[in-house]
Amino acid sequence: MNIDEYAALDATALAAVIAAGEVTADEVAALATEAIAAVDKELNAVAEGPFDRPLDHAADGRFAGVPFAIKDLVCHAAGVPTRMGTRLLGEGYVPPADTHLMERFRAAGLATLAVTTTPELGFNGNSEALAYGSTRNPWNTAHSAGGSSGGSAALVAAGALPMAHANDGGGSIRVPAACNGLVGLKPGRGRVPSGPDTAEGLYGMGVELAVTRTVRDTAALLDEVAVSYPGDPFVIAPPARPWVQEVGADPGRLRIAVHTESWAGSHVDPEVARAVDAAARVLEAAGHHVESRTPNIEWERLLHTNAVLWSSFLAESVAGIEALTGVMAGPENLERTTWACVEYGRGVSAVELGTALTALNTVSREVGRFFTEYHLLLTPTMNTPAPLLGHLDANADLSAGEWATRIFDVCSFTSLFNQTGTPAISLPVAQSTQGLPIGVQLAGPVCSEATLLRVASQLEEAMPWTDRRPAVHATTFMSPTA
Repeated sequence: MNIDEYAALDATALAAVIAAGEVTADEVAALATEAIAAVDKELNAVAEGPFDRPLDHAADGRFAGVPFAIKDLVCHAAGVPTRMGTRLLGEGYVPPADTHLMERFRAAGLATLAVTTTPELGFNGNSEALAYGSTRNPWNTAHSAGGSSGGSAALVAAGALPMAHANDGGGSIRVPAACNGLVGLKPGRGRVPSGPDTAEGLYGMGVELAVTRTVRDTAALLDEVAVSYPGDPFVIAPPARPWVQEVGADPGRLRIAVHTESWAGSHVDPEVARAVDAAARVLEAAGHHVESRTPNIEWERLLHTNAVLWSSFLAESVAGIEALTGVMAGPENLERTTWACVEYGRGVSAVELGTALTALNTVSREVGRFFTEYHLLLTPTMNTPAPLLGHLDANADLSAGEWATRIFDVCSFTSLFNQTGTPAISLPVAQSTQGLPIGVQLAGPVCSEATLLRVASQLEEAMPWTDRRPAVHATTFMSPTA
C-alpha cells in the first residue's frame, strides 16, 4: 500500500483491506505515522506524538488496525500525557487509567498514534493555544482549522488519518468539520460515555465522538462507542438497529425547516446561505417538504447562559488542575480570556448557576415543541467559511461576556443544540470561491441520530465531497511509492 491508496480509503474501507490481509496493520501504522509527521510540519495539529507504535487495541475490533488520534481534552489514555491546551499543566498530567470512551476506542480496534491540539480548555471556535501554537487549516494555512477539535480535523482533512476523536460543548465537533470539509456528528446528550471522571460534561452541554470523511464511518463508530457504564447519570434509548444500517436507508418524506439568518443577528456570508439553499433544494427534490421556519430563540439569554456555564465549568476545571498539580492559576499561565472566564466563574452564585440551568430547560422546551412540527432543521454550521488565524484570539483583553459574544457571533448556529442536548450533524456540501469548505448543519429532536444519518447520506450521495483534497495533503507531501 502506498500513500495514495491509504489516503483514498475511509476507515471502513481501510479496516476491510487490513482484515482481508491485503495490507498489515503494521504497514498501515507506518504509513500513517509518516503522513502525520509530514503534514504536521505545515499544520501544527499534533500535541503529542506520533508515537513509535500505536497504543494497545483489540485485534478483532470493527476498526482493527485503523490509525486514529485522540484530542487533548476530556478523553485520555493511561500513561499518555494530557495538557488540555493549557500551560497550567506544563508538560502534561499523565493519567493512570483510560476514560470509558478510550476503552471503547481500543475495543473497536482503533490504533491511536497521536494526541491532537485544542484551544485552552476547549472554550474557542479556533485552535491556537499558546501551549502549542496555531493549528492551521490544510485548505489554506492562513485560515483557522476551527475548534475546539481543530487538530483532529486538520489531520483527517489532510489525509493523515481517516478519522479522529473530537468533542463538542458549543460546536467543537461541527465547527472544525465545517472548516476542514468533514462530517461531524454531535450525538445527543448521554449517547456516548464521558466517564468516569465526569458524569455530564459542561453541565450536559458537552458530548463526545469524532470527525470523519464519510457518513458511514460516523455511523459505524457511533455503533462502537454508544454504550452506557455503571454510574452514568441516565441511560438513553438505544437505536432500533445499528446506526450503520441507517446509511442509505429511506428516511421517508420528512418535514424539514430551513433557517439561514443568524440568531445572534451577526453577519452570515452569502456563500454559506447559498450552500444551505442548495442543500434544501436537493432535499426537496428527494421528496421532503422543505420550508423556511425557525424556533423562537431568545439569543441574549442563550448567550448569557453560555457565558455563565462555560465560565463556571472553566473555574471548576482550573480548581481541579490546581488541586492535582499544586500549581496556582493566574494570568502568567492562562490565556487572558480563559483567566477572565475563570475569575467570572469563581464569582457565579448558586442562584445564578441554577438560573442558567433553568434557561437550558426553557430553550429545550421551545426547541422540543418546534420538533413536534418538523422532523429536522437545516441551517449553516458556521456564519462564514473558516476565518483567518487570529480572528478568535483567546489571548485578547476581553471579559467573559465579550469573549462568549466573539465566539458565538461566528458560531451562532451550533450552541443551541448543546443547550438542548439534541443531536446535530455538519456536512461539507460546498466550497467557497476561495476554495474553503462550507458546512451545513442538520439538527433533530432527542434520539434522532438515525434520521440525521439517513438524510445525511442522501446529501452525501447528491452533493459528494470525498474527491476534494486540500493543498496540504499527505499525498502531496509524501512519495506515492512510500
